[in-house]
Amino acid sequence: MKHHIKPLFFIFLFYIAQANSTDSIMLSTRQQCDLELIINGGFSPLDGFMNQTDYEQVVQNMRLANGTVWPIPIVLDVPEHVAKKTNVGSTLKLCAADGTILATMQITDIWKPDKVQEALLVYGTTDTYHAGVCHLLEQTHDYCLGGPILNSFFPQHYDFPALRKTPTQLKQYFKEQGIKKVIGFQTRNPTHRAHQEITQRAADQIGGHLLIHPSVGQTKPGDIDYVTRIRCYKKLLPHYPGNTVTLSLLPLAMRMAGPREALWHAIIRKNYGCTHFIVGRDHSGPGKDKNGNDFYGPYDAQSLVKRYEKEIGITMVPFQEMVYVLEKDCYMPRNEVSEEFTILQISGTQLRQMLREGKDIPLWFSYPEIVLELRKNYKKRSEQGFTIFITGLPASGKSTLAQVLAIRLSGLQNRPITVFDGDIIRKNLSKGLGFSKEDRSINVQRVGFVAKEITKHGGIAICSLIAPYAQDRATNRTRITQHGGYIEVHVATPLDVCEAKDPKGMYAKAREGIIKNFTGIDDPYEKPNNPEVTVNTTHMSVEEEVEKVINHLIQNGYILSSNKNGESTWKKISYRTLDF
Repeated sequence: MKHHIKPLFFIFLFYIAQANSTDSIMLSTRQQCDLELIINGGFSPLDGFMNQTDYEQVVQNMRLANGTVWPIPIVLDVPEHVAKKTNVGSTLKLCAADGTILATMQITDIWKPDKVQEALLVYGTTDTYHAGVCHLLEQTHDYCLGGPILNSFFPQHYDFPALRKTPTQLKQYFKEQGIKKVIGFQTRNPTHRAHQEITQRAADQIGGHLLIHPSVGQTKPGDIDYVTRIRCYKKLLPHYPGNTVTLSLLPLAMRMAGPREALWHAIIRKNYGCTHFIVGRDHSGPGKDKNGNDFYGPYDAQSLVKRYEKEIGITMVPFQEMVYVLEKDCYMPRNEVSEEFTILQISGTQLRQMLREGKDIPLWFSYPEIVLELRKNYKKRSEQGFTIFITGLPASGKSTLAQVLAIRLSGLQNRPITVFDGDIIRKNLSKGLGFSKEDRSINVQRVGFVAKEITKHGGIAICSLIAPYAQDRATNRTRITQHGGYIEVHVATPLDVCEAKDPKGMYAKAREGIIKNFTGIDDPYEKPNNPEVTVNTTHMSVEEEVEKVINHLIQNGYILSSNKNGESTWKKISYRTLDF
């Protein structure tokens, strides 16, 4: 009887929680990944989303309040209106996008975190070129809820179910197979010959079993989709000796936090049964900053993991960058190659460019079967769909730019083009929405959802909206770049110029107080930090604006410069018929 007390007690708590529950929220993709790893033990010792004390200690000291090493905040960020109507002691249902209840959470803390401090301490920068910082500062909500998970249900995955092993399942498998040493390998990219060399050498070095454990949650915007990557991983397995490697998927939403992320990955792999963990050059680095410099040193991650490896209970296996040596016809660590030898390398950017251009990928770089998998789903940019998102103040010239750009593009390429204009959207897609901050966000994200679908299916979406809030634009960027291109165009016409040319007299009404919450007058417009294209109607004609966008599309391979169909179309356009 004693063994049944604990389960019955938690069932009782669950029904009490359900009776007192006041609300539910829909989790984002990242939050759903975090929740899954909380409930399956991948984030042990966490039993819920962090409370304020744990959050602050993790940000400042990389430790939970009880002293346990933990480098990355795991919090449930929510909009202000949710935080304001939630009380400490209440419960909250956590739901998937389809409304399925995944868990019930007991609320112990409600607070507003200092996101700038978090960016500086966790990521080491506030530069939004850093994908993790961009997500934190532009896509997360301003309030956090903390507390334990009272009851939960594993999310149902219909893709690759046999590869989705929980920590308990993997540990049991290793035990049944008599495997004593397991070395984990983290990846978010397709694997090629250099990866096979690194992982094989690492496994041989410890005399252990290799766990290829790729992140299949949210990764860096622009990464190759995880379905294609998994097919590549499966093609890699036969290149290892028999019964020496296991492939399992990790539902992790990466932060790209460099050294802290590497330490976090090591802790997670310990929870999954690994005794060792590979940390390579610039582990989980986000790329370069706005000045073209790396955010972290190449071996900063190795130094941090080494410092804590005994305390967290997993041994780091460090590896330098592997390079192909032409004269020896093999891969070697870069630091072991003397100057007289020729080093050959292909960067990720170069590989994507070669795939887009249909160029041959050399056998020394990858295996033919992996390249074939990549070619199946890696369209050239000139064949991909894309979204052009035009944002700016009211009366800045967005609608005219969108209309003329659509005509210009129709003569340069063959994709179907859909134009979303703010006024038309309000009458149709977003009919019934007001102009509160929440309604404006819903409006922009609805457009983003439809633009994503158009992009995914190879079309062009041209969106002309004020879209005043950076967080909404960033959310759309993240969604759309998973399926194609995203080009943000900022029409940076100054406020006084917009107000002077306002054809509807809206600014005047806002100045008189007739219209409330008008962008630029009594409601803010958050300028884009890093738009792909910036134009300004004060000193540019609409022709010049359109050509600037077209040149960006050509330079980045979205349309082919050799196409000459557009010249006559361009000259026939009458700009005087198009209104701001």
